Amino acid sequence: MWTIQGALMSLTLLAGAGAVALDGPFSNYQTKISNSPRNPVYPIDSVDKMETDAMPNVDMWMHKKTVANKNNNCTLENAAIRKEWSDMSETERQAYTAALKCLMKLPAKSDKTRFSGAVSRYDDFVAFHMTHAMQLHDNVHLFGAHKYFVWLFEKALRDECGYTGYQPYMNYDRYAEDPGNSPLLNGNASSMGGNGAPDPSYKGVPQYGRTPNIIKSGGGGGCVTEGPFADMVVNLGPTSMATGSKLPKNPKADGTGPNPRCLRRDVNRNAAMGATNAKAYSLLQNTEMNKFYDQLLGSPVPKNDPYPWGIHTAGHYIAAVDPGGDPNTSPGDPLFYFHHTALDRLWWIWQMQDPTGRLYDVPYSNATMPMPMKGRSTDTQDAQNDTNPLETMVDMEWLGPPIKLFETHDQLGGNGGQFCYIYV
Repeated sequence: MWTIQGALMSLTLLAGAGAVALDGPFSNYQTKISNSPRNPVYPIDSVDKMETDAMPNVDMWMHKKTVANKNNNCTLENAAIRKEWSDMSETERQAYTAALKCLMKLPAKSDKTRFSGAVSRYDDFVAFHMTHAMQLHDNVHLFGAHKYFVWLFEKALRDECGYTGYQPYMNYDRYAEDPGNSPLLNGNASSMGGNGAPDPSYKGVPQYGRTPNIIKSGGGGGCVTEGPFADMVVNLGPTSMATGSKLPKNPKADGTGPNPRCLRRDVNRNAAMGATNAKAYSLLQNTEMNKFYDQLLGSPVPKNDPYPWGIHTAGHYIAAVDPGGDPNTSPGDPLFYFHHTALDRLWWIWQMQDPTGRLYDVPYSNATMPMPMKGRSTDTQDAQNDTNPLETMVDMEWLGPPIKLFETHDQLGGNGGQFCYIYV
């Protein structure tokens, strides 16, 4: 595991701090958080408490960065707040879904020759993910590259569709027992849409090497008929990774051709129970990045567990089928962004237990693929990959400018200060 904790934080941040007493608080973050109300239906869980308990660490760490002039103008006072979906008001939720639908109506910017099926700005993000899924999901880039991907999506909602909020996340545990009757997926006007119609031919998502070896269908599988996305048109895919049944075939072998169809879902308790609070809390007890990463992916396979998927897999298939059940086209279902923002939050909570020691930890850094795409990797960059993975470039091509992986590890000052947000 590769880390630059001593060199980057202990030396550069503490240099110039002088004799400043670090007995905080140094900011008014407590007032800011208290002004963001919680839904009283959901009590504070152990992961929420761990996040709250880490905030003094964050405050002290940000103070050190500010004193050393390393915060890129990001402070806890001006940081954006990403909220859990059910903590948002109905008005805020409907503003978010309206912005999503706006993005689905704006024209695509991706190469029309390469992606003839990409109709909208929303499709631009699906097109990138489906053609870069392997790089996005290698061990080095899973966290940081998805952070940048989601942030660019959030930016598009705000800059192009007038959305004034920020990307919500889902606390899986709030919905695990009964996701279909939750504020997230109950199909009302302030939800993210409902279940798909029953499709007996849809059996679920195979999980080879696990017991049980399938995330069994929750009874859906067909077209979504309720909520803001009942009329949503899915354009790209499916690909060879699709798990849905009887899906219309794409005219192009790689799934990038035009294939308009309905959004299909299977709102699934069997998947959601793989991401309960107990599992998230256990994940956060790991003190080593490699073990944190492995457990997130369900490795080693949990024994005597009826939901042994790992949180990453469980979150993806809470409402799978088409396109959400296809690992390549999964951003085609808007729930993708809730899941990866939830993973970003868990990563942040893990980092903030020890910001100096964990911020730049990278799992299994000798097993990465070069992120610069389209053959642009050079021998020099490959050499950097072997010695310093944080120097690799995360290149989102038509979505946003390339940045170093190093910048993606810090949500409070990374990317030249453009990453500046906290979770509540």
